[in-house]
Amino acid sequence: MATFLFDKTIFGPVVSRRLGISLGVNLLPNDSKLCSFDCIYCECGWNPEKGTVKAILPSRTVVKSLLRQKLLEMGQEGNLPDVITFAGNGEPTMHPDFDGIIDDTIELRNELSGNARIAVLSNSTMLHKPSVVAALRKVDDNILKLDSGIEKTIRLIDQPVVPFNLPDIAKNLSQFAGELIIQTMFVTGDFNGEHIDNTTEAEISAWMRLLVQIRPKMVMIYTIARDTPSENLCRVDLDELNCIARKVETELGLTVQVSG
Repeated sequence: MATFLFDKTIFGPVVSRRLGISLGVNLLPNDSKLCSFDCIYCECGWNPEKGTVKAILPSRTVVKSLLRQKLLEMGQEGNLPDVITFAGNGEPTMHPDFDGIIDDTIELRNELSGNARIAVLSNSTMLHKPSVVAALRKVDDNILKLDSGIEKTIRLIDQPVVPFNLPDIAKNLSQFAGELIIQTMFVTGDFNGEHIDNTTEAEISAWMRLLVQIRPKMVMIYTIARDTPSENLCRVDLDELNCIARKVETELGLTVQVSG
């Protein structure tokens, strides 16, 4: 199925299902994907084969200059963003200057767009790095992925390409002391001869046990909205997402945002 890449370092603004009017920041290459996961549902498609693409990342200086220029332009138009969102063609926290770029973004936001929130969409794999954790503690919306409470399922859905251990991920997520948002993609389908369904009773129970450990301030649950690189995947019905949300809200007392 057709997928797409973000061809700019600063992109949008776009209307986000979860965040509002979002100005995007892509710290990854503009012509290829760079990620520590290779999710079967990723709108950016599959990771390139190792060694076939040279990853050229925008420098900290370039990111700051382009972001300043865009915020000035939006301010002149009277259309400042609700949120500045780090997303793009892969995992933003892989950028070697991620922490410095976050400091620059906070400075620019305070100067030019004081009401905007700063959000980072991350897959949680770089939380072993103190500089990444320190940077994420500074943003308004620290949105971290947890697609299952069962490691086998995460390996099927997210296809990690770095060393991955779910207990370590859960421990790293817990270090934020609740100052994070957990984001979970629910999906069903088949991949490489395996059936995938992270909405079953066993899946939801395991996932909720980790939510108890992590205690996020919010949980975002969603399903496929765009084309995916794997063609045998299905959206989860909105009614089912709402049932999952009610279970989390009722049994765990957590706030849940649903995007169908």
